[in-house]
Amino acid sequence: MLDNTLNTLLIVDDAVENLTVLDALLRPHYQIRVATSGEKALRIAVSEPRPDLILMDVMMPGMDGYQVFDYLRADPATRDIPVIFVTAMDSPEAELRGLDAGAVDYITKPLVPSIVLARVRTQLELKQARDWLSNKNAFLEAEVARRMLENEITQEVSIRALAHLAETRDPETGNHILRTQGYVRELALRLRDHPRFSDTLNERYIDLLHRSAPLHDIGKVGIPDVILLKPGPLTPEEWQVMKTHAKLGAEAIEQAERDAARPVEFLRLAKEIAHWHHERWDGSGYPDGLVGEAIPISARLMAVADVFDALISPRVYKPEMSLDLARDMIMQERGQHFDPDVADAFLSGFDAFIDIAGRYRDAA
Repeated sequence: MLDNTLNTLLIVDDAVENLTVLDALLRPHYQIRVATSGEKALRIAVSEPRPDLILMDVMMPGMDGYQVFDYLRADPATRDIPVIFVTAMDSPEAELRGLDAGAVDYITKPLVPSIVLARVRTQLELKQARDWLSNKNAFLEAEVARRMLENEITQEVSIRALAHLAETRDPETGNHILRTQGYVRELALRLRDHPRFSDTLNERYIDLLHRSAPLHDIGKVGIPDVILLKPGPLTPEEWQVMKTHAKLGAEAIEQAERDAARPVEFLRLAKEIAHWHHERWDGSGYPDGLVGEAIPISARLMAVADVFDALISPRVYKPEMSLDLARDMIMQERGQHFDPDVADAFLSGFDAFIDIAGRYRDAA
């Protein structure tokens, strides 16, 4: 039920006698504010207490009712206030013009008190319903946003947990997943305006890429410790087993995709990265020997990120390499191991990659 005591009406009319009549009729039921000109009405409409409904004369000197209405609709602070035109112009054309302009109702003079009260009450009830729906929608939108953020946080934590699970099998990698995640995002940002990449590297793709990158080596959980942790060069047979981690990771993620009730976009990228980040631009990589553009963009970016971090990080089978020497190695492999444009993006932004490496440096 409508609580009239909470509703404020603004009556706009240049004739004092008309204001007096409407004020006497409506004040017992509502809070009333009055304006004798269009200019004053606009000032009152944006001041407290804001009107819930405006009853406005059409024919006024200076700014007429239609002009006032246009100004009200142009201002975000007043555009949702319903307006009833109250006028002596009783022709169908005049009424149609008022309703076409956007007024919620059109009352002609001489006024019939019961009709005025009924129409005012109806419009206030409609406004209350619209406001309730608007508030409800705002609440629902906020709730949806909150739950989406909660889901994204849960998803990110789960991804990190899986990635760290892989790291527990290979403890010397330390902050490798954080560094490679940072490198991949930096590469994507540097390439997003490049003609070869702009159609793919939009904001959504880069976010998904950043989120899925930590799973690139998840397949290592399937490699025996005797091979994964061997403190020296692998035999040809052991190397063949080691290379299966790419396919193992992709298969694990694919199984997760099948278990999901609906497609999960970031899993598609995670699977691409896990499966093909060891492919080489010249086709000499593994597991499928893909060549050039056949290698997904996500995997091409991770290839540079993963190799750079491997070069500058100590491993059980090698010492770390200097940053300058690692940069030179990436340069030498441009067009062979790496997509030339991806390598160029890395080389041109080398200082940014040094910063990421330093930010997530492993503890001594």
